[in-house]
Amino acid sequence: MAAVAEQPDERTLARLYRQMLLIRRFEETVYYLFLEGEIPGTLHQYQGQEAVAVGICDALRLTDWITSTHRPHGHALAKGVTPRAAMAELYGKSTGCCAGKGGSMHLGDPAVGMLPALAIVGAGNTVVTGLGLAFALRRSDQVAVCFFGEGASNEGAFHEGMNFAAVRRLPIVFVCENNLYGASTPFDAVSALVDVADRAAAYGIPGRVVDGMDVLAVREAGVEAVASARAGDGPTLLECKTYRFVGHSRSDARGYRADDEEASWKERDPIPRLRAVLAERTAAAIEREVEAAIEDAVEFARASPDADPQEARTDVYA
Repeated sequence: MAAVAEQPDERTLARLYRQMLLIRRFEETVYYLFLEGEIPGTLHQYQGQEAVAVGICDALRLTDWITSTHRPHGHALAKGVTPRAAMAELYGKSTGCCAGKGGSMHLGDPAVGMLPALAIVGAGNTVVTGLGLAFALRRSDQVAVCFFGEGASNEGAFHEGMNFAAVRRLPIVFVCENNLYGASTPFDAVSALVDVADRAAAYGIPGRVVDGMDVLAVREAGVEAVASARAGDGPTLLECKTYRFVGHSRSDARGYRADDEEASWKERDPIPRLRAVLAERTAAAIEREVEAAIEDAVEFARASPDADPQEARTDVYA
């Protein structure tokens, strides 16, 4: 029988709040740094979806692994990549979590159980089966989690990965972050099903819809799904209904979304929802701590040496 999440105490609530706020402030800071030309490349940001990464990763052990997407900042910070290492990676510095070789879309660190993120839509849905199969063969009791968007559920990799995981009863949790739009395309324009979670039935595994704007609901579902996978009961598909408060990427002005839709989702912002149940003194202390951590990360990245072009082919495997 799957474990049931215990009622979170004040310490747990504070930890969840800190992690969500850290992601939000990281993303807000990175946005302005990008506009000022300090950060190269492009950005796919995570504001609004923090409850998913934090709720799921809080249910994991350090030795568990995750795969991520082209929108990986939140997953990386939630799994344990430090703000310094993440920020330096975005700057292309040698002190980054991928030594400056990955940038925004390829954050990750095996030391904390995160593969460098996979920017191809749906790519993680088959890569995660390799992780799960390795864990099963080693009988290690580790669990693998795959984060992906609702758009990936129309990719062949989604179905192939889930079918293989189901047949082999692999210790995997598939976490769909349904933010309603694949870039600018609404999900209801490309799917006859309302809920991605319903697709789990085709593979004989549990599927569950979760309020992705409620970190406690996500954490509870994550604890149960992870415990089930760890116990050898096979994979679960969790669909977290969420919303990105920003565009698909930095070049997206969001003209395809109505103002009232955005406003209604922002009323469900997971960060103030959790702050409302914390003591004011606790929340204020966390906010000061997070501000200091972000300032430190920026200064660390600025002061770090650029990635060395001579190192371009190291850590590359074919």
